[in-house]
Parts: sequence; structure tokens; C-alpha cells
Amino acid sequence: MTLDSTDALRHRIDRRNRIALALAAALLAISFVAAICLGSTSIPIQSVLAALSGQTSNTNPDIGIIRSIRLPRAVTAALAGAALGIAGLQMQTLLRNPLADPFVLGITSGASLGVALLVFGTGGAIGTLTLSGFGMSSSVAIVVAATLGGLLVLVPTLMIAARLQNAATVLIFGLMTGYAVSALVTLLVAGARPDQLARWVAWGFGSFGATTWTELSVMIPVVLIALLVAAFGTKQLNALLLGENYALSMGLNTRMMRLVTMASASLLAGAATAFCGPIGFLGVAVPHISRAVLKTSDHRLLVPATIMLGATLALMAQLISLLPGQLGVLPLNAVTALIGAPVVAYVILRSRRGIFVG
Repeated sequence: MTLDSTDALRHRIDRRNRIALALAAALLAISFVAAICLGSTSIPIQSVLAALSGQTSNTNPDIGIIRSIRLPRAVTAALAGAALGIAGLQMQTLLRNPLADPFVLGITSGASLGVALLVFGTGGAIGTLTLSGFGMSSSVAIVVAATLGGLLVLVPTLMIAARLQNAATVLIFGLMTGYAVSALVTLLVAGARPDQLARWVAWGFGSFGATTWTELSVMIPVVLIALLVAAFGTKQLNALLLGENYALSMGLNTRMMRLVTMASASLLAGAATAFCGPIGFLGVAVPHISRAVLKTSDHRLLVPATIMLGATLALMAQLISLLPGQLGVLPLNAVTALIGAPVVAYVILRSRRGIFVG
């Protein structure tokens, strides 16, 4: 292949990738507006645009609904989808495992334990003490409990990661810790009262609609900081694709890279879990969709694509779960499973042919 033909091929690939990223951005914008317009009742797009542009109106009740309910719900879905997608991409690259997801370090199990202790602990006394002693609302208390529970599992896992060079060993430790914590949660659930079990089940279904602007003031900066860490670490992630020995030959500190990547992925997955409940499948599915769309493993392209596609899929899942025009609501985790399960099945079938994805 001549130099001119190589340059022409590279130009076509770059042009195709720019078009793909532009289409992903357009799809995200459409999904975001649709998530605000559609619901149990439809809201005209003119009202949505007026609310987004900062206009106020005493005669248009839709603007109040948009700003207090639908806009925070859409922002939460976009943030959670982007966070889970990037966390999945980081873990798949770090562990060189196409089926790794954000929760392989046991973060979801830890968050579940925190919520279980709040809801079930000592017959609900812990939850009552937390709510009354600190003046917390139920939703805020659940966020705090999930965050502390996730940290309870994350800290020892990161300590082990700092001492070990083998990423697979860290993966096994995280999985075993997650199973042990899940066993404790099962014991708490087994003795639950019906009203406590109802609260637990509601959290376990997952939801983007329980987050207020006050909680978003915490969630937004946490997720954005972790996303920036991923964006500035694309060079390191590309090096990890070829293995830690290659990264070492480039003069990179692989131990620090692993710790930073794990911390970033944990922060993203922990924030999404704490504020939205355990949202499954997005973390494992979105990175593979991004690779399929772009036909590349270059993280300089995968990171922005995964952010946009993760946010878009979360918004679509939220829209489907609300059954637009109906009063019923589907469990969000059921919808994300229907989206993610075919992708996971496809990855497994490809892997059986010896093709590594990720």
C-alpha cells in the first residue's frame, strides 16, 4: 500500500469517526428532549424549550413540572448512563475481560449492604435513628447509606490492588468480597418485615426519578470529575490494551495507573448506584456498542462515544420504563437487562470464536 493510499484510508476512517460521534451527539440531544416531553402525560416541545432556555410563566404549569420533575430525572439518567458506561470501559480495559462491568469490585454489593442496614438493621431502628437524628429525608439517607456501604467494600479492595501487580487477582478478590457481602444482605432480607421489604425492593428496581436538584448538586460534580479523569487517561488506557508489560516499557507507572483507573471506575459506579440504585447491564453493554459503532479500540474516540451512548441508552431505558401515555411504570432494571443481555450474549458468542473484544 502506497503512502498516498494509506493517507486516504486514514482520512476516510477519521471522517467516518467524526460522523459517528456527531450522530451520537445528535441522538443524545434528541433522547434528552424526548425524555422530558414524554411521560404519563405529554408536554409540548415548545414548553420544554422554554423551560430549558430559562423562561418563566405563571400561566404554563408545564414549565414547573419540567423543572421540578422531568429535567432532574433526565439529567440523572444521562449522568448515570455515562458514568456506568465509562466505568465499564475502564474495567474491561484494565482487566482485559470483555465481560467485566463496573461492579466487579463489589461496589454494588457494598451499596446494597448499606441500604439493607438502613432499612432492616435492628428491626429498622438504624434507619429511624438516621432519619430523626440527622434530619435526613428517606431518599437522602438511602444515598448516604449506599455511599458508605460502597466505600466499605472499595477501600480494602484498593488496598489489595496497591499491593498486588496482578489485575486478575484483584478481580477475584473483588468478586469474592461482593459474594460475601451479598450473603450478609440476604440474611438481613430474610428477617424483614413487609414494609421494610417494600422499601428494599423499590430501591433494588432502580430509578432515575428519585433524585432532586439538591442531590444532583452532589452527583453532578462527582460524576464530572471522574469522567474528566477518564478523559485525561486515554493514553494510559490505550497502553493497557497491550498489557502491563508494554505499559512498563513505555515508562508508565502501572501500579498508579491501575489504582487511578479503579478509583475512577469505583467513583462512577458508586455514585450511580447510590443515587439511582443498582442499574444493571449498561456498564457491560455500552462499551461494546461504542466499539461496534466506531470499529476501534482507541480510547481517545471510545471515551466520548461511550459517554454519549451511555447517556442515550439510559434516557431511552427511562423513557421505555415510564410507558409514555400510561400510568404504569416498568422496573428500570428489567428494561436495561433487555437492552444489555443481547449485547452480552453477542460478546460471549464472539469470544467462543477466539475474538477478544476490549
